[in-house]
Amino acid sequence: MKLRFTMLAVLSTLLLTVVTNAKETKDIQFRFTNADPVVFSHDVHLSKYNNNCRICHNAIYNLKQRKHFTMAEMEKTKSCGACHSGIKAFSVADDKDCNRCHKGKPRNIGYKVKGLSDVVFSHDVHIAKTGGKCKSCHNGKVITGKDQHATMAQMEKGKTCGACHDGKKAFTVAGNCGNCHRGMKPQNVNFKIKGISDVTFSHEIHTGMYGCKDCHTKVFPYKAGAVHNTMADMDKGKSCGACHNGKDAFTSAGSCDKCHNNFKPGTVTFKTDAGEAKFSHEIHTGMYKCADCHTKVFPFKAGIKHNTMSQMEGGASCGACHNSKDAFTVKENCEKCHKM
Repeated sequence: MKLRFTMLAVLSTLLLTVVTNAKETKDIQFRFTNADPVVFSHDVHLSKYNNNCRICHNAIYNLKQRKHFTMAEMEKTKSCGACHSGIKAFSVADDKDCNRCHKGKPRNIGYKVKGLSDVVFSHDVHIAKTGGKCKSCHNGKVITGKDQHATMAQMEKGKTCGACHDGKKAFTVAGNCGNCHRGMKPQNVNFKIKGISDVTFSHEIHTGMYGCKDCHTKVFPYKAGAVHNTMADMDKGKSCGACHNGKDAFTSAGSCDKCHNNFKPGTVTFKTDAGEAKFSHEIHTGMYKCADCHTKVFPFKAGIKHNTMSQMEGGASCGACHNSKDAFTVKENCEKCHKM
């Protein structure tokens, strides 16, 4: 009986030792959105290094601080690149060896773009063009795996697609919108403006006369939240004023009703120590054009500096016309404007 208990104790100890020393060596899958997963085989690597886990853990892979590395980082000897450098094992930087880890066929990538039709990037087309050289794009400079989506303006400066689509290696990203945005029909852009009727910019009318590259991105960046320019800015060639200058197209200075539909400017009230002074747009636009005052005399914006009567007498503000020659003088006739 004593011998039986002794043998049972020995077997229990041996079994515990085996369980304690057992290693979990399952294959690890690294999943990607647009490609088949990469499978890391513990069995293959352990057989290469005589089951010595310490070759990788935690020298290369820290199990407490798990992190996915980009191919660019691997090429700098991080992660798999510590061994797969072309010396100990095949290099992660070699095009011909990409499919040794990345099995299967790369999938197309869809990009959803607000306000425009989606873009589909075809791996098949680009792989055929580059002769199967993945590193043409996946080189740590063009596509790093960490950068956010680039804007069209950034692409025009050589980022992502713009590295090749520069008009030399391939068609330029500047203006060839329909090449990538299939079935593209850009929407109208509505500008809501305080104190005046809204403006609707028609892409349909403008693309009937011009190409996309005539405006984008030199004049207008491809992005939401772009800075809105004042009419005074447009008079100096900014925004719409780049073309609407009186030469290429009707001028933005004074042709208000061509953009501001149902345009009817209201009366402007100035509160002064001498009583309220009301400026009637209706009376003045019956005799003059918008361009006679805006923006040379009055800028199109709220919060402008008010001029004193002495400044008007010197030709500023209302005094530019109310000088006793073009209209009654501001030096007298106070009651014509100040209703007391």
